[in-house]
Amino acid sequence: MEVTELFWQASFDEWKRGYVQEGDFHICLLCGKQTEIGVIYPVEDVLYDAERYLKWHIAQAHGSVFQYLVGLDKKLTGLTDHQNSLLQLFYEGKSDSEIQQELNIGSASTIRNHRFGLKEKERQAKVFLVMMELLKEKDQHAPVFVDIHKTAKMVDERYNITQDEYEKIIKKYFPDGTSGELSSFSQQEKHKIVVLREIAKRFEQDHFYNEKEVNEILKPAFHDYVKLRRYLIEYGFLDREPDGSQYWRKG
Repeated sequence: MEVTELFWQASFDEWKRGYVQEGDFHICLLCGKQTEIGVIYPVEDVLYDAERYLKWHIAQAHGSVFQYLVGLDKKLTGLTDHQNSLLQLFYEGKSDSEIQQELNIGSASTIRNHRFGLKEKERQAKVFLVMMELLKEKDQHAPVFVDIHKTAKMVDERYNITQDEYEKIIKKYFPDGTSGELSSFSQQEKHKIVVLREIAKRFEQDHFYNEKEVNEILKPAFHDYVKLRRYLIEYGFLDREPDGSQYWRKG
């Protein structure tokens, strides 16, 4: 199962801890790194079991689950930039007066009002989640939507893709299967996202590539592999060091 699928299908508690267990493996929901149960992982002079090592990995690679989630696109979190900033300062343990001074807004009582607003948003979210769960039991006509790539940039209506649409687009652009060559590279946004998502699967999770290796993976897919590489980065499927020395697949 793709990391994106694992991420969206994870339970509330699994999201909080940042990983899930699949068979004999613990899998990081944030990047897909896996640890195998029964294997001991040495870090300097410390030995970790699989679960403790993955917790260490999350702290080292992502800071914390909170920091990762708050850094997602605002269309995924539903937060304004201001709410995002406040949540980060609350998480850092700042007092209301410290936050007021740092953001230079209103007074300490203004910050308390913002806290109340966020609490109200939490209550609304709980009510909405229950309503959607109840709706699933009754709505027999709802299409199955493809999960949004969790590192997607500029999330908007172009990610409104049903599973049926996804499969039709794949057949259109990958006549010889998704491991084969593209028939063309469409500029239609939905089509582009589906194609890029499938191309990204040719890169391993938790693996670093140099530019030559990236090009060698992309060349069999499309003659303009430079365009593919650029769009994979632009749409949040791949990332790279500023100097282009390393590339890696994002979650």
